[in-house]
Amino acid sequence: MYQPPHFTERNVEEQRRIMAEHPLGMLVTHTAQGLDADHLPFELDAARGPHGTLMGHVARANPVWQAAAGQDVMVVFRAAQGYISPSWYPSKHETHRLVPTWNYEVVHAHGKLRVVDEQRFVRGIVARLTRHHEATEATPWKMGDAPADFIDQLLAAIVGIEIEITRLECKRKLSQNREARDLDGAIRSLGERGAGELAAAMQQARP
Repeated sequence: MYQPPHFTERNVEEQRRIMAEHPLGMLVTHTAQGLDADHLPFELDAARGPHGTLMGHVARANPVWQAAAGQDVMVVFRAAQGYISPSWYPSKHETHRLVPTWNYEVVHAHGKLRVVDEQRFVRGIVARLTRHHEATEATPWKMGDAPADFIDQLLAAIVGIEIEITRLECKRKLSQNREARDLDGAIRSLGERGAGELAAAMQQARP
C-alpha cells in the first residue's frame, strides 16, 4: 500500500479501533486459480501474538479454507470513507489550484491462515460474534434460542480460521496535508451532508 508519511497511522490503538468498529474484513488469498477475496466478519484477540490474532469462520463449501491453509494472506478493513469536493476548501476560491479527492481509513492485516476444524472453536467464535453484535438489541439473540440440533447442523457446515497477524499497515487519508481552514471547510461540509463518521475521523486526525 502506498503510504505517504502524513497519512501513515502507526498508533496501535487506532489500528485496533478500525478493525473492531468495522469487523467485516476482506480476506485476500492467492490460490492456484489466482487472486481471490472473501468478505468475512472477524473477531480480534489483541492479546494473542505480537500484533493480535484474527478469528472467524467460513462455509465448509467455500474452497478458501483448503486452498489457502498455511499460506500468507491479507485482511483489509475499511472504515470511514468518502468523496471530498475542492469547493469545500476556502482556498480553492482564491487559487483554483485544487482538485477532488477521496478520504478514507484502512487497515491491512498480514499473516498466515490456519484452519481450525473443531466444533468447540467454531461454536466459541460464533457465540462471541453473536454476543458482540447483539449487545445493542433490546432482547439479544443467543444460540440457545434455537433448537440444539439445528445449531449443531449449522456449526457442522462451517470451518474455523484464524490468522496470527505478523504485520499491520494502517492508512488514514483525512486531509492532514491541507491547511486548517480547508480542513475545517471539508469537515463542516461532510457534516452537512450526513457523513458524520468521516467528519469525526478528520477532526480526530487533524495535525
